[in-house]
Amino acid sequence: MKYIIGLLGIAVGVILVIKTEWFVQNFGTNAWAEQHLGTSGGTRLMYKLIGIAIILVAMLGVTGLLGPLVLATFGRLFGL
Repeated sequence: MKYIIGLLGIAVGVILVIKTEWFVQNFGTNAWAEQHLGTSGGTRLMYKLIGIAIILVAMLGVTGLLGPLVLATFGRLFGL
Protein backbone atom coordinates (compact mmCIF):
# COMPACT_ATOMS: atom_id res chain seq x y z
CA MET A 1 0.00 0.00 0.00
CA LYS A 2 2.85 2.39 0.79
CA TYR A 3 4.19 1.88 -2.73
CA ILE A 4 0.92 2.97 -4.31
CA ILE A 5 0.69 6.04 -2.09
CA GLY A 6 4.34 6.81 -2.79
CA LEU A 7 3.84 6.54 -6.54
CA LEU A 8 0.79 8.79 -6.33
CA GLY A 9 2.79 11.33 -4.32
CA ILE A 10 5.62 11.24 -6.83
CA ALA A 11 3.13 11.67 -9.68
CA VAL A 12 1.51 14.67 -7.98
CA GLY A 13 4.91 16.24 -7.38
CA VAL A 14 5.99 15.71 -10.98
CA ILE A 15 2.75 17.21 -12.29
CA LEU A 16 3.19 20.19 -9.98
CA VAL A 17 6.73 20.76 -11.27
CA ILE A 18 5.96 20.23 -14.96
CA LYS A 19 2.60 22.01 -15.18
CA THR A 20 3.50 25.02 -13.03
CA GLU A 21 2.19 27.53 -15.56
CA TRP A 22 -1.22 25.82 -15.57
CA PHE A 23 -1.42 26.11 -11.78
CA VAL A 24 -0.46 29.80 -11.91
CA GLN A 25 -3.09 30.51 -14.58
CA ASN A 26 -5.86 28.69 -12.69
CA PHE A 27 -5.04 29.58 -9.09
CA GLY A 28 -3.34 32.94 -9.57
CA THR A 29 -0.19 34.35 -8.06
CA ASN A 30 0.82 34.35 -4.43
CA ALA A 31 1.74 37.76 -3.01
CA TRP A 32 4.12 36.35 -0.40
CA ALA A 33 5.98 34.26 -2.97
CA GLU A 34 6.23 37.17 -5.39
CA GLN A 35 7.65 39.39 -2.65
CA HIS A 36 10.14 36.93 -1.15
CA LEU A 37 11.06 34.58 -4.01
CA GLY A 38 11.23 37.00 -6.91
CA THR A 39 9.03 39.63 -8.49
CA SER A 40 8.38 37.94 -11.83
CA GLY A 41 8.49 34.23 -11.04
CA GLY A 42 8.14 33.78 -7.30
CA THR A 43 4.86 31.90 -7.51
CA ARG A 44 6.23 29.55 -10.14
CA LEU A 45 9.29 28.87 -8.01
CA MET A 46 7.06 28.20 -4.99
CA TYR A 47 4.99 25.65 -6.91
CA LYS A 48 8.16 23.93 -8.14
CA LEU A 49 9.66 23.81 -4.63
CA ILE A 50 6.44 22.36 -3.22
CA GLY A 51 6.43 19.74 -5.98
CA ILE A 52 10.04 18.75 -5.26
CA ALA A 53 9.27 18.55 -1.53
CA ILE A 54 6.29 16.26 -2.23
CA ILE A 55 8.51 14.02 -4.37
CA LEU A 56 11.19 13.81 -1.66
CA VAL A 57 8.70 13.03 1.12
CA ALA A 58 7.04 10.37 -1.04
CA MET A 59 10.39 8.75 -1.81
CA LEU A 60 11.36 8.79 1.87
CA GLY A 61 8.02 7.19 2.71
CA VAL A 62 8.45 4.42 0.15
CA THR A 63 11.97 3.59 1.29
CA GLY A 64 10.98 3.60 4.96
CA LEU A 65 13.24 6.50 5.92
CA LEU A 66 10.51 9.02 6.68
CA GLY A 67 9.74 7.71 10.18
CA PRO A 68 13.35 7.63 11.41
CA LEU A 69 13.99 11.07 9.91
CA VAL A 70 10.99 12.57 11.70
CA LEU A 71 11.97 10.90 14.98
CA ALA A 72 15.58 12.03 14.68
CA THR A 73 14.49 15.57 13.89
CA PHE A 74 11.59 16.07 16.32
CA GLY A 75 12.08 13.22 18.82
CA ARG A 76 13.63 15.36 21.52
CA LEU A 77 10.64 17.72 21.49
CA PHE A 78 8.41 14.88 22.66
CA GLY A 79 10.90 13.02 24.85
CA LEU A 80 11.40 10.08 22.48
